[in-house]
Amino acid sequence: MSSDKEQRAHDPAAHEQMMDSEKHVQRNPHPDFKKVESTRPDWDSGSKFHFTKTKNPSWKLGDGPNDGGECLTKQHIEIDPYADGRPAVFNYKLLISAIIPRPIGFVSTRSADGSSTNLAPFSYTQVINHDPPIFIVGYAGGFDQAKDSLKNLLETGECTINIISEHYIEAANATSINAPYGVSEWALTGLHPAECSQVKASRVKEAIFSVEGKLVDTKEFESRATPGKKTGVLAIIEGVRFWAREDAINEDRNILDPAVSAACELCRDSTDEMQVLRPMSRLGGITYGRLVEGIELPRPDWDEATKDGKADHLIKPKTEGQ
Repeated sequence: MSSDKEQRAHDPAAHEQMMDSEKHVQRNPHPDFKKVESTRPDWDSGSKFHFTKTKNPSWKLGDGPNDGGECLTKQHIEIDPYADGRPAVFNYKLLISAIIPRPIGFVSTRSADGSSTNLAPFSYTQVINHDPPIFIVGYAGGFDQAKDSLKNLLETGECTINIISEHYIEAANATSINAPYGVSEWALTGLHPAECSQVKASRVKEAIFSVEGKLVDTKEFESRATPGKKTGVLAIIEGVRFWAREDAINEDRNILDPAVSAACELCRDSTDEMQVLRPMSRLGGITYGRLVEGIELPRPDWDEATKDGKADHLIKPKTEGQ
């Protein structure tokens, strides 16, 4: 869904209503965040992306979960998203804490007359197709409540989607500040706009990977709990150009490897290396996640997995419940 910035309207009354709503959501669970933060370990700049084995490298067909079945001893609670007395914000907080990690679409737009720009992070973002390259972005509120980013996208049909990395996470997060309408996010954050070739909206120069996008379609959603109330807009966007930093992309221009390193220009020793992409993800509440560890799991091959009859006891017809 949209960032806090995207919740603000263009008039003081609506802006104040947004602020009340944000307080109601209570994303930040800490009365004094800086005090809590001061007790945590420092950022580990030496933590590099690396591969580990899977938890059970000897897993084979039919083995089930890798926790010895402990998860099967737990009971589940059924939750009706439309239960009487259940606020819609409960579903929001539940979903953003459960559907994780989520990529963050750092979306840049500009108004049709070029007089105004917007830059904001959206954690309801995903790529859903490659030919053509199709992305989706979720906005809070309906068309009649369109804020800066959605309004600009509807007017121009253009945007850029930028991937957020560790080296500018604080600046990216700062674009969600509840600044007065008309204040530039670019200036507040110190980020730099870069020119695109197919769209007028700027890409983020600091981003390792950016997508120039053109609007394909939109879909507005209506509340189940409050019929008639518009609660969100889905934007379908086609990627028409990609931008990848030269030290992060392979020669064929088809892979950005999270383990790829480049010479660190800021290091005293020019032989030191830093990894390039270092993507950040969105978790629940005010939490972000780093990607510093990965595993590799080849896709199973049916002939190989079933040869010599070693999986015959698992080959059964599909029935209800299986």
